[in-house]
Amino acid sequence: MVRRAGGRSQSRFDHPVEEELLRAEEAAALLGVKRATLYTYVSRGLVRCVPEKGTKENRYLRADVERLKTRHDARAGHAAVASGALRWGEPVIDSSVSRISEEGLSYRGRDAVELATQGHRFEDVAELLWTGHLPLESTAWPAPEAPPSSLTPTALAAMLPRDTPPLSALAALVPLLAASDAGRFAAPVEQDMLRARRIIRHLGAWVCVAQAPGRVSRALKEPTVAASLATAWDAKPKRTAELINLALVLCADHELNTSTFAARVTASSGADLYACISAALAAISGHRHGGACDRVEALIAEVGRPERAAQVVHGRLRRGEAVTGFGHRLYLKGDPRTPPLVDAALSVKPEAPKVRVARAVMDTMRDAGHPPPSLDWGLVILADALGLPSGAATVLFSLGRTAGWVAHVLEQREQGHLLRPRARYVEAPAR
Repeated sequence: MVRRAGGRSQSRFDHPVEEELLRAEEAAALLGVKRATLYTYVSRGLVRCVPEKGTKENRYLRADVERLKTRHDARAGHAAVASGALRWGEPVIDSSVSRISEEGLSYRGRDAVELATQGHRFEDVAELLWTGHLPLESTAWPAPEAPPSSLTPTALAAMLPRDTPPLSALAALVPLLAASDAGRFAAPVEQDMLRARRIIRHLGAWVCVAQAPGRVSRALKEPTVAASLATAWDAKPKRTAELINLALVLCADHELNTSTFAARVTASSGADLYACISAALAAISGHRHGGACDRVEALIAEVGRPERAAQVVHGRLRRGEAVTGFGHRLYLKGDPRTPPLVDAALSVKPEAPKVRVARAVMDTMRDAGHPPPSLDWGLVILADALGLPSGAATVLFSLGRTAGWVAHVLEQREQGHLLRPRARYVEAPAR
């Protein structure tokens, strides 16, 4: 007869005498639990126990303990994989929009760097991401119709402090555009693609609204998104629109990053396109996502002069502080999007003070054996070479990514399911 903890007998627990037995502390240690938890397992019939002759103590069957441990390890492993996937790991959503592999980044099977360096327009690449087909001839997105009379650049500028970051101004603009579009709900795909073109054209032109609202109307008349940005920023170099286009294409999509996932989750709820883009802009505003370019700008300002690069970098490393923008978990050999941006910057104005500082920092990190710079460095150094204002690199990143956001929104709607992860409950720590 085998006894449970507490002395109650249970005949179905009969077992061969030769089975290996463990003391309570050994069984609890093997399971990684307290002895009280072990007794709970016994009371539930998960672990059998037998009394030790001549004592008041019980012994526990090793076979039962090991079987239970295997079950716990499997459950813990599954939970770890699931939770890890939502942090960093395997994709958790099927997607045909873009692919990251050892060969690099591709959009619908087309190499992203080649698309950018071969001069394909951002608009054409957006159409590729949305439809799966690259237009045979360059796509002209018509200038968007004017928003309602109540929404003018001057009116929005009056609502915003003059030092409002451009990304914050765009985030304020999107819901105002939504309010004037009564047909935005449950829209057909073709209508939403028209809507997406209109939204992106507005974003490219209104980027300067807080500082120079008078430029918005001129920027809206430009033939491309890149030209709109160049006009909005009043950029002088002749190749500005061409190189802005390069940056937009390189940023157009990057699988399921945080802002894209936010857009897809929002789309899965049935929300309209404006809400999905607003959700993505909210995610990209976080310092751990879109804030990387701002940190690169701050580091360049801290260094100040090329000859100070080694002092600042080595000082940061000695103190255990991060030197932002180097290495990428998905590109062990370096981010393939960065070299074209750096080369473009050096082709325009290599002698620009901030460009020289950025090169000195990158050289210092390379000589110290650290990974190559990420996309953020490429965007910042290009923006500095073109003389764009502070915050422009983050806008290039975000506005380029709108093409991917729209593609993922359309794909999520086609898949038709609600994205609703489960939570793995854990006891809150004692206070």
